Amino acid sequence: MATRTATASKLNNSAMKVVWTGLLQSSSDVGSGVEMSSHADRSFHVTGTFGSGDTVDIEGSNDGTNWALLKDPFGSDLQLTEAAPLAALTEFVQYVRPKVSAGDGTTDLTVTMVARMTRTPT
Repeated sequence: MATRTATASKLNNSAMKVVWTGLLQSSSDVGSGVEMSSHADRSFHVTGTFGSGDTVDIEGSNDGTNWALLKDPFGSDLQLTEAAPLAALTEFVQYVRPKVSAGDGTTDLTVTMVARMTRTPT
């Protein structure tokens, strides 16, 4: 298992994009945790070739050490099992990361998150 570093970039004054690359399906890689407490709406997109049983979990933490599987807006576990569809995150946590929880493939996966900053009251 390896920890893959996230690359963050500002899209505009209210949004950012975070990308984790090189997540190997066969070695249960994790992405580095990214502090996201100032961002509200967050969506995830996985690209790469999924094999049978390949799964990327989206996890959250409030201390950067203890991680839990997060939920989508319908209350389902946020586990991505194919490339392309977007998935939204419901829970508000301080840190977010992807984790390969199952896989039989050897290709790399890329997880991309886009998040919108919350507005501060005036």
